[in-house]
Amino acid sequence: MKTLLEAIRHFSDQQTCIDTFARLRWDDGQPTCPTCSGQDVLWLKNQRRWKCRAKLCKRQFSVKVGTIFEDSPIGLDKWLLAIWLLGNCKNGVSSYEVSRDLGVTQKTAWFMLHRIRTAMRDDGLMLSGLIEMDETFVGGKVKNMHKSKRPVGTGFSGIPVGASGKTIVVGMLERNGRVRAQVVQDRTRDVLHKLANENIAPGSELMTDEWHPYKGSEFRHQDINHAEAYVQGRVHTNGIENFWSLLKRGLGGTYISVEPFHLFRYIDEQAFRYNHRKEWSDEERTAQVLTQAAGKRLTYAQLTGKVAGPEANRV
Repeated sequence: MKTLLEAIRHFSDQQTCIDTFARLRWDDGQPTCPTCSGQDVLWLKNQRRWKCRAKLCKRQFSVKVGTIFEDSPIGLDKWLLAIWLLGNCKNGVSSYEVSRDLGVTQKTAWFMLHRIRTAMRDDGLMLSGLIEMDETFVGGKVKNMHKSKRPVGTGFSGIPVGASGKTIVVGMLERNGRVRAQVVQDRTRDVLHKLANENIAPGSELMTDEWHPYKGSEFRHQDINHAEAYVQGRVHTNGIENFWSLLKRGLGGTYISVEPFHLFRYIDEQAFRYNHRKEWSDEERTAQVLTQAAGKRLTYAQLTGKVAGPEANRV
């Protein structure tokens, strides 16, 4: 599949969707019972699910159980097309557009997109080599906010913001390679050094601007004063600045208004597309999201902050 039209035709059959996801979710496509981990299962054709044959189990399960799709009444044909759109649209895709394209409500589309963003998170990615590190501020100008919404010390959902009233995001980029970015409470020495140690492999070289908390890290470090120049030989942060421009183009142009509480998922989305922008096709990016969909369930109560979830307080 090379185009969206081909994807629509391919995923129009529910059984094809189930077979595709099963092949990517389980090793060699062999279904595994989520209750007892047994592989002796029986396919129930009329119900489109499996039944475990283990004596002490006998549980039925579908391909959705234990994934971002669990308990969703939406068919996999619509889910897979939503993944194709979000994984391959350079500036993201709004819930209103997905709602119109798939024939679901905007609220449903919004929930679907956030669950897909959960699967797009690259866990355990370590950067190496020549690393550019920088921080940026995300959010509208405080002077343009209504007085009742102006943050005083903290953001709208209790997330601390910078002196400008915006949310702080720190990013690390391999020169011409992959990127990691994360929402942080502040940009102090302890925070920046901790992030660098957790995401950058030992022996790497760090390139930053002149912000003083970067100094004193355990990495070989060179900085550049942007008041004097933006490039000095190989010392610059233009790569991570380019990622910030892509991130903010999506936030300001496609999503319009993003609460600080949800910002980290939009960062994960943009980082996923950026990291796989060159070597993978649209089909391969879609397959990678499906491969990462297991074990990352997100309920609506967790998404809206009514109950704590595994992603709570990712700052």
